Amino acid sequence: MRVTISRKAHFNAAHRLHRKDWTSEKNNAVFGKCNNPNFHGHNYGLTVSVTGKIDPETGFVLDVKVLADIILEEVEIPFDHKNLNLDVPEFQDLNPTAENIAVVIWNKIRKRIQPDFDLEIVLNETDRNFVTYKGE
Repeated sequence: MRVTISRKAHFNAAHRLHRKDWTSEKNNAVFGKCNNPNFHGHNYGLTVSVTGKIDPETGFVLDVKVLADIILEEVEIPFDHKNLNLDVPEFQDLNPTAENIAVVIWNKIRKRIQPDFDLEIVLNETDRNFVTYKGE
């Protein structure tokens, strides 16, 4: 019997959608106001879901406190109130789109979750725009 547990979190961060190898005109055409050279910010919502077998001893798939600590250490502390382009090493050469942010978060959390568990990340950039990533 496989069950999914989920934990919600949030962080506030600034970013700029921009490719260094493109002209200003192309960046503006593709990314529009999200290419603002002074950056812009979002109040990101994050849902992390882990699916696995229930441990017969504890009754947990994974202790939610453990999942909360992983999210705090891997996402909230390094991303919250940061400029993703300037302050977060993973985005030094990676455009911090919602899609790329979700994949980076998934990779950071994946290394802390048992390999036989499935992991899904849902990242809300706004109330209407969100990305889901389950790994490859």
